[in-house]
Amino acid sequence: MATTCVEEVLPPVLDSTSDQPPLFDGTTRLYVSYSCPFAQRVWITRNYKGLQEQIKLVPLNLHNRPAWYKEKVYPGNKVPALEHNNKVIGESLDLIKYVDSNFGGPSLCPDGPGRREFAEELISYTDTLNRIVFTSFKGDPAKEVGAPFDHLETALHKFDDGPFFLGQFSLVDIAYIPFVERFQIFLSEVWKYDITAGRPKLAAWIEELNKIGAYKQTKCDPKELVEAYKKLFMTQ
Repeated sequence: MATTCVEEVLPPVLDSTSDQPPLFDGTTRLYVSYSCPFAQRVWITRNYKGLQEQIKLVPLNLHNRPAWYKEKVYPGNKVPALEHNNKVIGESLDLIKYVDSNFGGPSLCPDGPGRREFAEELISYTDTLNRIVFTSFKGDPAKEVGAPFDHLETALHKFDDGPFFLGQFSLVDIAYIPFVERFQIFLSEVWKYDITAGRPKLAAWIEELNKIGAYKQTKCDPKELVEAYKKLFMTQ
């Protein structure tokens, strides 16, 4: 399922020297970091629903973030956060549902017997996957990450009317792909571990996602990702 969408000219990143954009002036703003997988979830959702004009991106430098962000915009001081209807809300899994429910564009919650229940099960498993894989980076990933990726492979067999977790592209795919994208790069580069080996459904899922323009525009820089993760997980 390839989708076409116009390549967006991304706004410049704001840091501690940048002025704060207006707050609660009627503009809907999505505060992100271009390198953050949590923010990427909401960014993909926005793009897929064609909301580039309705929801403006405000990218932040998380290593040199503006003081006004915590003081005046979002006390949690994390991304993503969405400024909408005179309030600012956070948490990526809540926000992808919020954007899907409160804005136009194609629905990302397919109906059908068992799909909503299965979607909630899978979305709740994202934290487990992330915990196991991130923890493995300090140990021996080849021995530790097989089970969660096998879990995804099995889940991708449940609905056969498309290559995605619920058959058709949905919030479940959006919840997973920013992290799977990074895990695939880092595990391959550092440990020569191929997450798709012996997992044909997972391989096909990644291949199909890479045809979706709304996602492709949000992908991380592999070299920057490897350098950042080596510093984070492999330095004593």
